[in-house]
Amino acid sequence: MNASRLLPLVTCVAAFAAMAIPPAAAQGRYPTQYVDGDQPGYVPSEAEEELPPEFKRTTVFYRTTEAPGTIIVSTSERFLYVVQGNGRALRYGIGVGREGFQWQGLLKISRKQALAAWRPPPEMIQRQPYLPRFMAGGPGNPMGARALYLGSTVYRIHGTNQPQTIGTAVSSGCFRLVNADIMDLYERIPVGTKVVVRQKPQI
Repeated sequence: MNASRLLPLVTCVAAFAAMAIPPAAAQGRYPTQYVDGDQPGYVPSEAEEELPPEFKRTTVFYRTTEAPGTIIVSTSERFLYVVQGNGRALRYGIGVGREGFQWQGLLKISRKQALAAWRPPPEMIQRQPYLPRFMAGGPGNPMGARALYLGSTVYRIHGTNQPQTIGTAVSSGCFRLVNADIMDLYERIPVGTKVVVRQKPQI
């Protein structure tokens, strides 16, 4: 593994503690003081899945020396790029690690999984004791519809049942896309794909 500043083994489905008012479907199900964006069982509506224009999947001009097919994650921009060649890339809006949980490095896609199960680690259970200890893949799973595993780390590129977090820094180090986008990416990206994670400083 060639990755720098990788953090302790923590979950990739992030805390979103700054959320003052959780979605209505979560109210009453979980204690309000614990609801922080990890809402197992919450299924967003089609309207909620609709991204703002700036985070919708699109083809853009993109200069890079990386080979076509390479994934480049720009944490500060909140975008994931798939290099297409000829100065272009396919760009996806993403949610990234919150402060203290961001990293950079060079990895490869080691595994792909549809409808991945979710197992919150002890640290998350301690913080949110109402969470299930295991949740099978499917609608409402915080891992979303697909997951791409990054090397031997605990980090993933995965879907989400919290589409409003796209474009924000909320996770514990993983990168999340809306389910339509992760399903599109999943079909394009084979195991072994090079992934470059960049954490550019704010200017």
